[in-house]
Amino acid sequence: MSSHVRILGIAGSLRRGSYNKAALRAAKLLVPQNSEIDLFQLDDIPMFNEDEENSPPSSVLALKNRIRRADALLIVTPEYNYSIPGVLKNAIDWACRPYGESAWSGKAAAIMGASLGAIGTARAQHHLRQILVALNLFTVNQPEIAIADAAHRFDENGKLIHEPTKQLIQELLKNLVDWTRRISPAVALKATGVNSYDLTSSDHAGGSR
Repeated sequence: MSSHVRILGIAGSLRRGSYNKAALRAAKLLVPQNSEIDLFQLDDIPMFNEDEENSPPSSVLALKNRIRRADALLIVTPEYNYSIPGVLKNAIDWACRPYGESAWSGKAAAIMGASLGAIGTARAQHHLRQILVALNLFTVNQPEIAIADAAHRFDENGKLIHEPTKQLIQELLKNLVDWTRRISPAVALKATGVNSYDLTSSDHAGGSR
């Protein structure tokens, strides 16, 4: 029997009517059997301050704990000025600090995004992939999901109504779950009946800044 895979889903938007939050909610309903997506909101994460990294706010501690308990990550990003939003980069920076204590390192990850335009966050996703390399995350490459023309892919209640997009998300999640089972020591332990979220791994977050 395949081990259960717990995915942490993070949307890089604070907007209540965000299409990226809607895409993440859709993904939660499309996960493969014996896996789940747990959502984390970034609303309460303050601006990063290196003076506070050794005694971070409770919201940051909660974020890092949820990342560590997850087997894999699904990050859904809007695009601003060819890149990811500040709120997402801010959370990424908090969770990789202080040096040597990154919560991200060694995990499987997948990304997607939605926008009103024709490019569908493709440039932001490309930049995010570069950032995830620095975090030592192992990102699924295919399929790439850049949801363009989002106003016609979701209904007025934020429900995904575009069947081809649903199928792509299902494929991405299947690939993420399969990839996680291949590379995650924690998932391999769970398959033997042991749970451990404290496995150590290398940190590539960089030095003081």
